[in-house]
Amino acid sequence: MKKIEAIIKPFKLDEVKEALHEVGLQGMTVIEAKGFGRQRGHTELYRGAEYVVDFLPKLKVEVVVADSQLDAALEAVSSAAQTGKIGDGKIFVSDVSEVVRIRTGETGDKAI
Repeated sequence: MKKIEAIIKPFKLDEVKEALHEVGLQGMTVIEAKGFGRQRGHTELYRGAEYVVDFLPKLKVEVVVADSQLDAALEAVSSAAQTGKIGDGKIFVSDVSEVVRIRTGETGDKAI
């Protein structure tokens, strides 16, 4: 099993959710986050004063998938979240050694 953690722009959430649903994935966790990468934030003007916004709003989407679904899920997330502009985000993939569904006690792929 693999855990996909995708940092995306907030307005892309619905597209990513739909893309994952189309490849057969049902559940996900979404966490509001702030951060920056190469873009290093930006400058804004408020009531005549300039200020720097260091941390930009992002969303962290977490999905655990079976190994057989990994490639389809990665393609779905990357194509749905891409705008072609700086700050589109990143996708991290890590191994998951065990999953347990608390309600039923199911483990492994059945618990996903």
